[in-house]
Order: sequence, then C-alpha cells, then structure tokens
Amino acid sequence: MERSKNDVWVGLFVLIGAVAVLFLALQSANLLSLSLQPTYRVVAKFDNIGGLKRQAAVKSAGVVVGRVESISFDDKSYQARVTLALENRYAFPKDSSLKILTSGLLGEQYIGVEAGADEKSIAAGDTITSTQSAVVLENLIGQFLYNKAADGASSAGSAPKK
Repeated sequence: MERSKNDVWVGLFVLIGAVAVLFLALQSANLLSLSLQPTYRVVAKFDNIGGLKRQAAVKSAGVVVGRVESISFDDKSYQARVTLALENRYAFPKDSSLKILTSGLLGEQYIGVEAGADEKSIAAGDTITSTQSAVVLENLIGQFLYNKAADGASSAGSAPKK
C-alpha cells in the first residue's frame, strides 16, 4: 500500500516536470503565446521578410505589443502580406512605420513599430504601407565583395606609370 502511494507521487512529479519542460520549449520557440489580451488585426506589406516567422514578436520601444498572425504572398503586388495581431491596449498613429529587425547578430527576427505623429490611430483591418524590409546578410556580403572588387579594379587601372 505504501509503495503504490509513493509511485503515485513520483508519477505526478514526473508528469508536472514533463509539462513544465514542454511549456518552456514551446515558449522559447515562440510557438506558444499566452497573452489573453484582446487584439485587433492590421496588414503590412513588405518587399522582403527575410526569416520572419509566424508568432514572431511585434515590438515598440522594446515592449512586445503584438504577434505576427500569418504570412502570405500577394500575387498582385508581388509582396509579402503580413497580418499582425496587436493588443487593443496599444494604439499607434496612422503614419507609423514598420521595420523587420533582428535581435542580436544572427538572432530571430521581429517587427519593430516606429510611432508616427498623426492624430488618427490605426484601426482594425487597416493596411500599413510604410514598411522597411529585412536586411538579408547574404545581400550585404555580396554588395561588400562587389564594391571591394570594383575598388581593386579601379585602383589597378589608375596606377601611375614609371
């Protein structure tokens, strides 16, 4: 009788531990959002979203104000269409702009909101067109190498003759 009572307690402890590990794994991978705040949806269009993923954070001044709800491709404008779920308690001016930023050097990407100065606020269903695409590291490296090659070719051609 005593042994089975201990087995129940050990089993319960193991189950709670497994649930805690699962919760931490989902939370760290941004697959679990526990915000119970009511939200409103807005759409933003970007030329390039880089590695932005669904459930990525939307931050303003370092504070999480929402999440990326969905990402799709608009075949009419050939842009990425990102639907954001912003918490109702945060209102941003209509002329606010969005940027895709990276936390750390090679960290995960998120959307940064820069508030504008308009008196009217963004409402549910609005489309934000003032956006800045993600900086793609491969493009920067390619541009740097191309510029270095062009500098090397121009300096070799303009060397003084003796």
